[in-house]
Amino acid sequence: MTMPSLPMTGHCRCTQVEVRISAPPLLTGAYHCTGCQRMSSSAFSLSAAFPGDCFEVTKGEPVIGGLHGDEAQHFHCPHCMSWMFTRVRSVADAFVNLRPTRLENALWFVPFIESYMSEKLPWVTIPAKHSYTEFPSMDAYPALMQDFGKGLRQVQ
Repeated sequence: MTMPSLPMTGHCRCTQVEVRISAPPLLTGAYHCTGCQRMSSSAFSLSAAFPGDCFEVTKGEPVIGGLHGDEAQHFHCPHCMSWMFTRVRSVADAFVNLRPTRLENALWFVPFIESYMSEKLPWVTIPAKHSYTEFPSMDAYPALMQDFGKGLRQVQ
């Protein structure tokens, strides 16, 4: 996978909230759970996990919407309500799951893993290298991130 040079910027549908990333993703994925299907109004949601210290909101103030739980929170534009990113509280400083189609250029994005195959719509087929019935176990992530990083190239 070849991604554009960094930093990359992105925004919500109405452009009132803008973001900037300054590091490549740690992992990319497609999530087939029914919660993500409902949030995205699609068969799955897409996500790119970026290091938390390399992600910033540069314009606007996102609000929590969708999932308001103790474990994870979804952030949206307060005006157009676009789902922009997710923070998992237990690792909130470690990474941010950005919806990659919020970036100015998402043509490079390919899901590396797919999860919640147990809830996948039967007609969906994507090119993910790894598939999981639910989420991968926490101890699987270091190897997944290492494997993902081997195939990631940046345009200089």
